[in-house]
Amino acid sequence: MPEDTAGAQQNKSIETSSSWLIRIPEVFADIADEIIARFEPTACTRLGNEYCLIKTENPEGVHASDAAMFVQWNLCVQHSWPCNPQKMDSFIEKAAQTLQRKFGPMNPQAIFIGQLHPTPPNPYYKSLASNLRGRTLQLFPTLEAKEVEDQDGGRDTLFCLVGKEGLFCGMQSPRDCNGLYPGGTKYISQDSSETISRAGAKIAEALHYLLMYRPALPEGSHWVELGASPGGMTSELLARNYMVTAVDRAPLDKRLNRQPGLTFARTDVATFQAKPGIMFDAILSDLNGSGHDSIQHVIRIAKNLKPGGIVVFTLKMPGIETVDETLQLFYAVVSTAAKSGLRLLARTHLTYNRHEFTLFFEKEAAAG
Repeated sequence: MPEDTAGAQQNKSIETSSSWLIRIPEVFADIADEIIARFEPTACTRLGNEYCLIKTENPEGVHASDAAMFVQWNLCVQHSWPCNPQKMDSFIEKAAQTLQRKFGPMNPQAIFIGQLHPTPPNPYYKSLASNLRGRTLQLFPTLEAKEVEDQDGGRDTLFCLVGKEGLFCGMQSPRDCNGLYPGGTKYISQDSSETISRAGAKIAEALHYLLMYRPALPEGSHWVELGASPGGMTSELLARNYMVTAVDRAPLDKRLNRQPGLTFARTDVATFQAKPGIMFDAILSDLNGSGHDSIQHVIRIAKNLKPGGIVVFTLKMPGIETVDETLQLFYAVVSTAAKSGLRLLARTHLTYNRHEFTLFFEKEAAAG
């Protein structure tokens, strides 16, 4: 790996980096070229199915551009080693030593290293990422965050991705990266014999993502879930010892019968009314259909949401195919929510999302 000539030159190079690694989910493959073009890249190299390495003279645009919502994860690349690790002698030791020299003075809160390709056919890179992190941690003995969910969402972590194209590294906060993991992915293990639906993994990933912005709700918090059937998300919330009022015209899975903490209102969401005096800590909406209609249902029920309460909202896009159509719907929904006191906290495309986004709102306290 290239040697640095001086520490000051290292830091200057890092601060002015114009190379970015961005991950565009494969579900957006048909519009990926349009998304990339909106970052005004001066160069672009595709790395596998989802990652691109771009150079841009407008680095702020990676976060500020409208197209940023289509990027599941990003990293300012402050050090790269283009190579084939399988053909390099002592790759792990050379890489770990260079990371310590380059990033040690910058005091990262944590170090996480992942695979450049989320599901590679070759298990070599999964093992390589793990072994490289293990050796690197030996050279950074005083890190504050040992586990992924121990990170402070606003402080810099050293993230690295490794694959057959080489090693790509940078210091960036999880919030700026848009994920606590390198690559942004949190895979949720599910036992197919016990899983009610894949939606359980979606809310589990959403709650993990939300940790970048605020602590988890305490056990016993009361959720109201709109469009709950068959109950995959309900099951996940109950497993976390939350109370759940589940609302749907269709029945819940029989495995949820008589579950402690569950109240099931078998009715249309449009006619559901919370019982007098009931205040919720959170609203979960995974309703099918128009985003305009779904946010209206949330707004009506948010009258029973405590100040500071959260809304986890799936923005579905039936019939919408272009970047501009998606952005138009997104901004319309966010504007409508804001007028009713629901402030957008974050938005992302989760691993378990399809042609949809997950939006997180927080209810503002009443004036005065």
